[in-house]
Amino acid sequence: MMSQRSKHELAQELQARYLKATRLQKTQILNEFVANTGYHRKHAIRLLKRGRFQRAGKRRGRRPQYRGEVVISLQAIWEISGRICSLRLRPFLPELVEALERHGELTLRPEIKTQLLQMSRATIDRCLQPVRFEKRKGLSTTKPGSLLKRQIPVRTFADWDDAQPGFMEVDLVAHCGDSASGQFLNTLACTDIATGWTECLAVLYRSQKKVFAAIRQLRQRLPFALLGLDSDNGSEFINDLLLGYCRQEQITFTRSRPYKKNDQAHVEQKNWSVVRRTVGYDRLEGEQEYQLLQSIYDDLRLYVNFFQPVVKLISKQRLGDKTIKHYDEAQTPYRRVCASQQVPLEVKARLARQYLTLNPTQLKRSIDEKVAKLWKLSR
Repeated sequence: MMSQRSKHELAQELQARYLKATRLQKTQILNEFVANTGYHRKHAIRLLKRGRFQRAGKRRGRRPQYRGEVVISLQAIWEISGRICSLRLRPFLPELVEALERHGELTLRPEIKTQLLQMSRATIDRCLQPVRFEKRKGLSTTKPGSLLKRQIPVRTFADWDDAQPGFMEVDLVAHCGDSASGQFLNTLACTDIATGWTECLAVLYRSQKKVFAAIRQLRQRLPFALLGLDSDNGSEFINDLLLGYCRQEQITFTRSRPYKKNDQAHVEQKNWSVVRRTVGYDRLEGEQEYQLLQSIYDDLRLYVNFFQPVVKLISKQRLGDKTIKHYDEAQTPYRRVCASQQVPLEVKARLARQYLTLNPTQLKRSIDEKVAKLWKLSR
């Protein structure tokens, strides 16, 4: 086999002869070149005609329509929105732009605003491609609690068809850094299945009593009644304290199958998109960091539930080896709560008044400042 360098040298050597040759001679030269290099015949013709270092001509396609100010504005809005995907960002753009303009955080010229609001999802993805990023994974600290498993029914991902707000998945996220030894902070993450409403509460250390106290605090923060809890098989959930409380308060208590994270897909997704993307993977411990983490979550719950649109899977279809999924239009949890017939009108009115007072840029700025302070303390 010829090396790449040898192939290029042979192409340069034959090019002059090829350009001056007759039709029959060109065929002979081309046959010889293809036999020696293994190139496709069309590629060999292009090399001998134009040379390796010459461009084949101008790139085809229309001139980019979205450049400069409109792309810069889109990137700024994307940062404020928490870097959400285009499936969630595109339907939410008009409402988010209106909120930012209402609080004086964004000023767009009419033509730029028109361009921004008419962008498709594919265009948004292309404009945001240079500024995407990835994150690493953390440790799992779930310890099984087996004594009460027979008293708590299993619920899988296929069983979640509750259209009524109040049925929530809960999970504990460990802030242990690279080591699970000793005492460290945890986050109780809770997600409502019907609306996507998400609450995060800091837990000083992993214990049944601390998690139970956080769940009681969760009930006071929700805009709807807590009707059901679904947890993993960790001993901080599977215990007499929480089971007795749920029975007393008539809260449905279920658990996922062991080692089947997809049974809790809703809250597992929030563990990444809400908790990890905000707080990261550093080790957090102590009272001072606990108070600061809870302060972050006080702002984050407003930012996520009022300004982070979510999509819900409507249906999926299996075609051969492909699965085609269909989602509804992205809406914020706040909008989904307001659209629910089970939520009282006075609660909806209170949420609407609160929404008009919230500035997404100020919330994002406050969260970032507190997170920077938290990272400084943890190092």
